Amino acid sequence: MEPRIQIDKLQPEAYKAIIALEGHMSKISELSTTHKELIKIRASQINGCAFCIAMHTKDALKYGETQERIFILNAWRETDLFSEEENVILSITEEITFIHQSGLTDNTYNRAINLFSETYLAQIIMAVTMINVWNRIAISTHKPIIH
Repeated sequence: MEPRIQIDKLQPEAYKAIIALEGHMSKISELSTTHKELIKIRASQINGCAFCIAMHTKDALKYGETQERIFILNAWRETDLFSEEENVILSITEEITFIHQSGLTDNTYNRAINLFSETYLAQIIMAVTMINVWNRIAISTHKPIIH
């Protein structure tokens, strides 16, 4: 892929604001590392963001995620490798990432609100939103994969 503009260089204040929001969410987030990385990898798979898939797969492995679960994540509904909580988080991730289809459905929202506190659910939604922002920046600017 040919290199494209670098948002961080051309719009540094906007880029810093996104980083600041990401930093703020990391500081206050109660989300487990596993939940965060599942969200980041799954949304990045859906969006086709090679840069983010590579980064977050490496992070997940570093934090103790198994290769088996990462390899099968794209077909998570077809396995019993994920807990009920993780299944709901992955549903939320897909529904928000595919917002144009049905959005966050009542069924998924109700399942989530029965499993998680309102604060935890808000943090899940923010985590999905943040990775979708990063995916869109990385894809539109052809961000190269870091080896």
